[in-house]
Amino acid sequence: MDIPKTYDPKQAESQHYARWEREGCFAPEINRDPNAPVFTIVIPPPNVTGSLHMGHALQHTLMDVMTRHKRMCGFRTLWLPGMDHAGISTQLMVSRELKKEGLTRHDLGREKFIERVWKWKHESGGQILNQMRREGASVDWSRERFTMDEGLSRAVREVFVRLYEEGYIYRGNRIVNWCPQDQTVLSDLEVEKTPEKGKLYYLQYPVKGSERRVTVATTRPETMLGDTAVAVNPKDERYGDLVGATLILPIMNREIPVVADEYVDPEFGTGAVKVTPAHDPNDYEMGLRHDLPQIVVIDLNARMTQDAGAEFFGLDRYKAREKVIEKFEQLGLLEKVIDYEFSISKCERCKTVVEPLIMLQWFCKMDEMRELALGLMRREGKPRFTPQVPYEKVYTDWLENLKDWTISRQLWWGHQIPAWYTKDGQVFVARSEEEARAAAGTDELTQDQDVLDTWFSSALWPFSTLGWPDETEDLKTFYPTSVLVTARDIIFLWVSRMVMTGMKFMKETPFDDTFITGTVLDKHGQRMSKTKMNGIDPLDVFDKYGVDATRLVLASIGSTDTRWNDNQVEAYRNFANKIWNAARFCLMNSEGARVGRGFEKPGEEWALHDRWIVSRLNQTARVVNDAVNAYQFHEAVHTLYHFFWDDFCDWYIELSKQEVSAEAASEERDGARSRLLTVLEQALRLLHPFMPYITEELWQRLPGVDEKLLHPAYRETTHPTIMLAEYPQANAELIDERAESEMQAVINLISRVRNIRTEMNIKPSERVRLIIAAPYEAQRAVFEASRAAVARLARTSEILIRERLEAPRASARAVLAGGAEVAVPLEGLIDFETERARLSRETEKLQKESAKLEAQLANPQFVERAPAEKVSEIRERLGDITERVRRLTETLEAIK
Repeated sequence: MDIPKTYDPKQAESQHYARWEREGCFAPEINRDPNAPVFTIVIPPPNVTGSLHMGHALQHTLMDVMTRHKRMCGFRTLWLPGMDHAGISTQLMVSRELKKEGLTRHDLGREKFIERVWKWKHESGGQILNQMRREGASVDWSRERFTMDEGLSRAVREVFVRLYEEGYIYRGNRIVNWCPQDQTVLSDLEVEKTPEKGKLYYLQYPVKGSERRVTVATTRPETMLGDTAVAVNPKDERYGDLVGATLILPIMNREIPVVADEYVDPEFGTGAVKVTPAHDPNDYEMGLRHDLPQIVVIDLNARMTQDAGAEFFGLDRYKAREKVIEKFEQLGLLEKVIDYEFSISKCERCKTVVEPLIMLQWFCKMDEMRELALGLMRREGKPRFTPQVPYEKVYTDWLENLKDWTISRQLWWGHQIPAWYTKDGQVFVARSEEEARAAAGTDELTQDQDVLDTWFSSALWPFSTLGWPDETEDLKTFYPTSVLVTARDIIFLWVSRMVMTGMKFMKETPFDDTFITGTVLDKHGQRMSKTKMNGIDPLDVFDKYGVDATRLVLASIGSTDTRWNDNQVEAYRNFANKIWNAARFCLMNSEGARVGRGFEKPGEEWALHDRWIVSRLNQTARVVNDAVNAYQFHEAVHTLYHFFWDDFCDWYIELSKQEVSAEAASEERDGARSRLLTVLEQALRLLHPFMPYITEELWQRLPGVDEKLLHPAYRETTHPTIMLAEYPQANAELIDERAESEMQAVINLISRVRNIRTEMNIKPSERVRLIIAAPYEAQRAVFEASRAAVARLARTSEILIRERLEAPRASARAVLAGGAEVAVPLEGLIDFETERARLSRETEKLQKESAKLEAQLANPQFVERAPAEKVSEIRERLGDITERVRRLTETLEAIK
């Protein structure tokens, strides 16, 4: 059969995906079994502004492995794709485009701006979905969803209205996180806390009618202009006599009280803290407890308001800080300033320092919602996290401390809040403007200008994408989903909210399992990011090494944080080439053979190597199925790699080669060839979920592949494909521990002889004598039965099999399993004097290298300063040298 010498990944990637998609292989409808079990997975919707990065590629690979595996096992599989509208990111993206034209969104107006965003989305957005095709993602594109689609928007309005009617959603003045750059509110989860070096300012406030002063410590002196109290801990004896006293607020000359509150930490600063209810969330809560005024001194642009005083009005907050400190110095009320490291809140998107402000916003009460999620975890242990530690505790701890969610955003792009106002300020929440007009009894209504937090719509993703609030067939069939694959940084933002809304509106968990992926780090162990410019583009890796090789690396990562290393991808590209070359050998020797033949005789009549490979195949199928079902992807990859490379290529092909390569046609040759092809075909099926392209490319070339090899659920398919073939399951009757043990003894023997040949520098053309000693008759019988295979693969001239070892002194020896030994007489094979000199030189060279490496590791400065991977590499090399020197010493002893 004609087959190219080398594998061309790009050709296979471009050809097969288009065919799979065209023939509907990704849709659940391809499964014709009415009783088929269901497997559903929804993609974490990437931002419409995004492009593929390694985190996406990791998640998509794992999801595709599971989906392809379940599909081949006969499940009705749905992997549902889609995108998130990404409110702030998308609005900023389009605003930048407008800026190039000399325009702002306000020049266009809301309606025209939103039209422009939709235009951008259709022309430029969604790049990542096309990139997913390159990955081999077997998603059902016919069900692709977008969070701003009409169906999903309807679900958002329905949820908002129901939650409002039940009292969960309310509108009120509360302190929120405000981004002065993006000009919108942020939820607590959209704020990142970063440690930063700054200053701690000690300010003195005079006690009214006294010479006494109270010193407060603050990192934000500009906010003191809005102070309405000073608080102390009621148990702090230093201030017991001051509780209830009146202080004079410097600069403002405003009288403020001293209040007692248990929130105050006596160990922080002086134990007395300034209270600014309008500009600090903790102070806000204290202010409510003590009925303190809320004086706003910083505005939406992070500039000082009129209430900050005439000389501060209009100043940037940091300029105001400098001026406040200058004033305190002039007044003699600045006690000291010290260096201080503290956590500062920044917008996770633009990195602007967030300003806490009191604003009229929409909120969602979370106390009852969180109980739904916590109750599910207590009752059923769901969702089951993998890894369970630490993520289950991280999830429950956060839920237990959950506060109300600020759901409104000051944007134009997003789901506009379905609330309408009359001229006199009455609010009507409704599913549509028509419904609001009917409820208000007037047409003169104005809709709320804010939009909902992007995560509000994402929280509904598992059921809104399936047609909710309608009772669709998809909703009945595919909800709840089976597993969620996501990153740890959105457990709070997304996972918890999906569980809460799923329990609230569907009365059951949106997914049973949650798999938390690891993080792909750069080679230095740093997180990849645009700002660090250390990201690796998966598409570049695909171009260089092929998609299949990249997928194997990603699947191996699973839930562990891993430094990216191109060497690993190169190793798996070599594996892909090994698969290709092995299949090429089988196909070039396939005349007279067909997949599915060759094993017609009863198992006990099969040759040892045939019984062995069938047993190893079934053991591999068992391990891989169990590993994928348990989300142990690394174990699955490791098992498949070693089965194909070691068992199939290195041993089974070699053991079968003499029969398979015979020139004369015969029943024996056709049988051996068919057995080789049959095992290859099963191995390709096992590999397919991980390496979809090369396995399809080779499977289509195998003689005898047709619809009979497909899973029964897909037998009506007119174009057979490996992705619909039945996934191999372990057959306990074909697992033969005895055959594996016997074959391992033969493999061990051949390997030891090959090692001896290498270490003694025996030419490949030279045949050697073997003396095998085996104390048990059963061992000797195994070696006797495999005499021909040993002679051919170890290149021997004579094999003596005895109970006890009797060999010339100048022999190289090796210990085998079960107390057996093998000796290779060296007389006539090597020049002893020359070989002793060579071995001594090599030993001396290695010992010198070892001494040099040991000196490096003995240097504490080197170990502390050198990269960890360099130190690890040196230690590994030392271990290798030690083992090599040991073997060389043994060899020298043998030829003295």
